[in-house]
Amino acid sequence: MDFSSLKTSDRASVNSNKKPVIIFRNELLHYSETFIPAQINSLSSYEPYYVGTKVIDPQKLGKAPLVVPFEGKSRIYRQLFTRTGYIWQGWLKTIKAIQAKLIHAHFGIDGVLALPLARKTHLPLLVTFHGYDITSNDCSKYVSGWNYETYNRGRQILFKEAKSFIAVSDFIRSQLIAKGCPEEKIIVHYIGIDTDKFTPDPTINRQPVVLFVGRLVEKKGCEYLIRAMAQVQSVMPEVKLVIIGDGILRQKLEQLAAQLLYSYRFLGAQPPEIVKTWMNQSQLMAVPSVTAATGDTEGAPMVVLEAQAMGLPVVGSLHAGIPELVLEGETGLLAKEKDWKTMAEKIIFILKDNLFWHKLSQQGQERVNTSFNLRTQTQALENIYDRLIA
Repeated sequence: MDFSSLKTSDRASVNSNKKPVIIFRNELLHYSETFIPAQINSLSSYEPYYVGTKVIDPQKLGKAPLVVPFEGKSRIYRQLFTRTGYIWQGWLKTIKAIQAKLIHAHFGIDGVLALPLARKTHLPLLVTFHGYDITSNDCSKYVSGWNYETYNRGRQILFKEAKSFIAVSDFIRSQLIAKGCPEEKIIVHYIGIDTDKFTPDPTINRQPVVLFVGRLVEKKGCEYLIRAMAQVQSVMPEVKLVIIGDGILRQKLEQLAAQLLYSYRFLGAQPPEIVKTWMNQSQLMAVPSVTAATGDTEGAPMVVLEAQAMGLPVVGSLHAGIPELVLEGETGLLAKEKDWKTMAEKIIFILKDNLFWHKLSQQGQERVNTSFNLRTQTQALENIYDRLIA
């Protein structure tokens, strides 16, 4: 659906009691980015409007109005916008008609792309950095015609001009500072989890399943989980590995699993409801993330919090923001990156100790409820908005 003909009077009728805010994501939205609509759908005092140049899946966007270039012109204006910063006047007029108070861009690359919009609209720009956008040295796959040097130049300008930056973990904050972002502009803010939605059903029996949920790319470290599971299955042959997700490494990983494992499933990308069902019936979540050759890392993987909210203990890696989400011995266990042998030992330890499993399960739920609740975290985000537009 295209709302690019939206007028000021139409906007006022959406919700005149709320302050309009632009949520900028150039491509709306990739399948793994469920955390963005979860966050904006929880806003209470702000009315969100999606702004971008390409719609990938409108079903993920919910009811928030969508402002993109007119159908038929989107391709050429998208190229001009991403490569030169040129903004089609019809699109700009529609964006101005929103009468927004703030632009909130997700991911650093989108922050750079949003700079011309912020300049033309004279709105404060807030940018959330999630991971690869501050750690990776290869950005060509994210925006056509860009490379690391192009993005790095734009990012340095962004650091000067944007009003503020959100880091999704202390680790990402440290990376921002290392890359030249003014420390006083950075706010650490964890995106919350809807604990009403992510609640385990105690009537469903747990199965001997180790679950992985994520894109099948290098930084997710699925190769090391498969190697760990070979050791786990040599001791506990009843334990199955279930992998939810897709990506460029899927064929390679399936071949590795076929060589090393005898009980596993690759389910491909699945909707959130199916993921939740597997979280409810599995015994353990594995998050074996690693630093990719390009420098690409995680920020604060939302799947960790979703799993813990579902009462699912986590075995993860000592990587990026994961140790901020998984407390060693309290909500899960951690191993060094690529140390699949230690990961296997920790998986076996949890699965064999029922009392310890229940301790991790309960404490994980409690910590998400108290420290990562979506309502609390979204209220904190709105407080950030208030301070920036004051």
